[in-house]
Amino acid sequence: MKNLLIIAYYFPPSGGPGVQRVLKHIKYLPQFGWNPIIYTVKDAQYPAYDYSLVDELPTDIMVYRSKIFEPYNFYRKIVGIKNSDPVDVNIIKKVGQKLTWKEKFSEFIRATFFIPDARMFWYFSGKKELKRAIKENKIDAVYNSAPPYTTALLAKKVKKILNVPWVAGFRDPWSDFIASPKRWFIPRAIERHLEKSVYQKADKIECAWVGIIIDAMGKFPDLDESKFHYIPNGYDSEDYPEVNWEGNDRFTLTYTGSMYGKRNPSALFQAIEKLLKENLIKKEDFVIKFIGRFGREIHEMIENTSFQESIKVISYLPHKESLIELLKSDALLLIVDESKESEEIVPGKVYEYIGTKKPILTIAPKNGAVAQLMNETGIGLVAHQSEIDEISDNFLRLFSLWQNRGEKLKINESAISKYERRESTRQLSTLLDELAKTH
Repeated sequence: MKNLLIIAYYFPPSGGPGVQRVLKHIKYLPQFGWNPIIYTVKDAQYPAYDYSLVDELPTDIMVYRSKIFEPYNFYRKIVGIKNSDPVDVNIIKKVGQKLTWKEKFSEFIRATFFIPDARMFWYFSGKKELKRAIKENKIDAVYNSAPPYTTALLAKKVKKILNVPWVAGFRDPWSDFIASPKRWFIPRAIERHLEKSVYQKADKIECAWVGIIIDAMGKFPDLDESKFHYIPNGYDSEDYPEVNWEGNDRFTLTYTGSMYGKRNPSALFQAIEKLLKENLIKKEDFVIKFIGRFGREIHEMIENTSFQESIKVISYLPHKESLIELLKSDALLLIVDESKESEEIVPGKVYEYIGTKKPILTIAPKNGAVAQLMNETGIGLVAHQSEIDEISDNFLRLFSLWQNRGEKLKINESAISKYERRESTRQLSTLLDELAKTH
């Protein structure tokens, strides 16, 4: 069995969607002849923690953890928020949303000095532990999972030292993406240089959605596009527990994940207000569950609705508990960010939604990648953020399905089964095998 060094920041006990791709690769890689060896961080300031995921790790897996300095408490002091408040969901603002002078200053610091990201210090602090991982194991290939993009710089370093094949994994685009700071020309030029060097030096580039490839080729048209490979996220059917569920007394629509300025429920709330005004539904007939982490503006939106008593906000739940909430729902809510990339964005959680085989109320561009996925699987009703009437109609249709109990959307089971996590790992192992033969 060949050894694959995996460099990942998001790793148990980290929670959230970023950890799932690596966790499932680790689970299934040995079935395809690759033994994962992990290089990650110790005592990181993760946005969310899920200690139950530690139990999913193979008992014999080698994990090397190194110290990391992260500047988030410094950021919180500047902006004036509590140490317990999440940073990520409070820095991605809606277009046109005003920033305080403290937020502007902190964003300037972030954009000027934290290149490629705020985890840049790991590149220097983890040298000793990384060398130990390399020395103690015969590494046959290296793989990184970005963001954070510092993982790609570390993987590039390993490739240079060992001269082994490198598959650079990307769950999101790099520069100028939604979560990226708006850099002025000097730090922007430095970041672009680092980004291009990663694309050039990597032997293969694994992308979780097609838009990542489009983004990279748009920025650097001279790249070799054949190096880029689309390997979608997925769901693991073994994750879904047996649930004793006999239905809900109220139509239950559930959202799991995070929300912030550019990903918000404003359009949904307008649609529901319309249905209430037209007496097509009543407040006591439905409940909307928001489970996860939410920015301040999202809480304000909820407080300003006329149906606040029909909304439940639940803090981040461990992965299995979150899946149980999905399975006990009548429909699921998916909202794609309002941004220039919105047509291409495919949130990782959409696949876990699909795995439940529950209908999905989708607010996203109709000609985008998420809409194509909904049409392919037959599992979702799609309307754009601006189409309030259609969102109302879609909500009402799913509400009617709940009322009639026996009726369901016609889903495509074979299309859904394509997105099993094991299949994604099989595709990654194929790339690794190809590289191992030619290297």
